[in-house]
Amino acid sequence: MRLPESAHTDQPWRIHEIAPDFDVEDIWKFRTPGAGPHDFPALLAALRAERASESTGLSGLLFKARWKLGERFGWDREAAGTGTRVPSLVDRLPTDLRNTATPMDESPLTSLYVLDNEYAAEIANGTMHGIMHLGWVPDPTGYHLQMAVLVKPNGRLGRLYMALIKPFRYGIVYPAMTRSWERTWTNLAVTP
Repeated sequence: MRLPESAHTDQPWRIHEIAPDFDVEDIWKFRTPGAGPHDFPALLAALRAERASESTGLSGLLFKARWKLGERFGWDREAAGTGTRVPSLVDRLPTDLRNTATPMDESPLTSLYVLDNEYAAEIANGTMHGIMHLGWVPDPTGYHLQMAVLVKPNGRLGRLYMALIKPFRYGIVYPAMTRSWERTWTNLAVTP
């Protein structure tokens, strides 16, 4: 379920101090019925373990097409990434967040930090510098997972790219991700 920008900006996330110059692009809620305050690390571990399932279906085809386009147009070459075109946000991390990152195997994202209720990872290419931020948010039924996508488009090409992919994100990618991540929670919650 899509949420307003304030669902992210009104939370006391550490990412606010690290990336105040990034635009909030998307906020998405994932239901986790029965979740408690200490379930976030287990859900993150389950999402990392099940990451391969995200590469199936129409959403998987879109990602494969995106990687092919990136290869063809040079968007994903090393010179367009973090540490070359843009400095990594690791350089902005306060001392207490350094060395907390948990790598995601075979992911194009680079983990920045992980806490008991917050996780952030970055990616940079020829079109943008982006952050995927996951937060564990209390609600009337317990807790839910919330994802924010923060971006710094790379000039006019980046702004055009983000506008062109918006319908695909909202119509295909996020709904598929929602089904997958909510299923991951359900499987985790019923496992003894």
